[in-house]
Amino acid sequence: MAVATFPVAFDNPACTTREAWARVPQEPDPKRRAELLDACREQLRAADATLVAHYYVHPDLQDLAQASGGLVADSLEMARFGARQPGSTLVVAGVRFMGETAKMLSMDKRVLMPDLDANCSLDLGCPGDAFSAWCDAHPGRTVVVYANTSAAVKARADWVVTSSCALDIVAHLHARGDKVLWAPDRHLGDYVQRNTGADMLAWQGACIVHDEFKALELALLKEQHPDAPVLVHPESPPAVIALADVVGSTAQILRAARDSAATRFIVATDAGMFHALQQQNPGKTFIAAPTAGNGATCKSCAHCPWMAMNGLEGVLRCLRDGTGAIELDPALAARARVPVQRMLDFTAARRGGAAPGALVPGIGAA
Repeated sequence: MAVATFPVAFDNPACTTREAWARVPQEPDPKRRAELLDACREQLRAADATLVAHYYVHPDLQDLAQASGGLVADSLEMARFGARQPGSTLVVAGVRFMGETAKMLSMDKRVLMPDLDANCSLDLGCPGDAFSAWCDAHPGRTVVVYANTSAAVKARADWVVTSSCALDIVAHLHARGDKVLWAPDRHLGDYVQRNTGADMLAWQGACIVHDEFKALELALLKEQHPDAPVLVHPESPPAVIALADVVGSTAQILRAARDSAATRFIVATDAGMFHALQQQNPGKTFIAAPTAGNGATCKSCAHCPWMAMNGLEGVLRCLRDGTGAIELDPALAARARVPVQRMLDFTAARRGGAAPGALVPGIGAA
């Protein structure tokens, strides 16, 4: 197994700089890939298990999830889908906070991950104890945290948001006069603050993937492809967002590509998204936004090293051996579900959809 080291610097003084390790599995040869796919399908059936995969993991896992009755989605929909499944086991191909969120919403299920060390710079950069102390230092503010956080951080929050609903929720809080304490992604927080005018104090975290997109190089790429709309995830730096035609979550980027009459797009998000984009839009072309300049070996290398830790061998191992189990204290999980449900109730009311408390089994309205 190849091992790569990725240094992750955290700007918040409450955190110390550390190195995070990502062990990226080697690609299996075609014969071994076919064997692994067959074995994983069999083990999923034998374990009464459902596989949910994030858009950023390897295409093999995305395809396996879809072919076996699972789901490819963003982190919250992965957890919600898993909670609705009758099976006793849920396999989460993604990063650790996604496994925790899935477990929070499915405490009665066994939740497994291909590699428990697959993590997230936003989660690592916002430890629960330091975050709680920061909240204590700013009383009177409404605490809003991004879904890319641990259960401990969610448990301290008033609201959890995703990139697709953050603007609406913070605009709602601003309209009622709340001052916001925001964590952990500073770029998403800046985007939300600029578009809502809310009084916000932001934790200084960042996604190591989206933080690397370069505005100057993107502007040059736009000149080469003037007919290509630019689709950008809001975890990207402000100068990159300023060049976008569409700013949105993974689901919103997919919808924009599907609904647009354009046939060519420049996309600033994790490279794992290109599999779903191409699957859903076979007649369209997707160009990766640049993360480096002309002198770089890799011009567009936006791929999360921790997402890359998910592989077929890991799926098979966790199903066969029961490794990679997510464990959460029930009291902590109950506290963390409250701000998640508050978000779900809010978004359901905006859509005129399900009644409050009905979207996550076993959770009442906050």
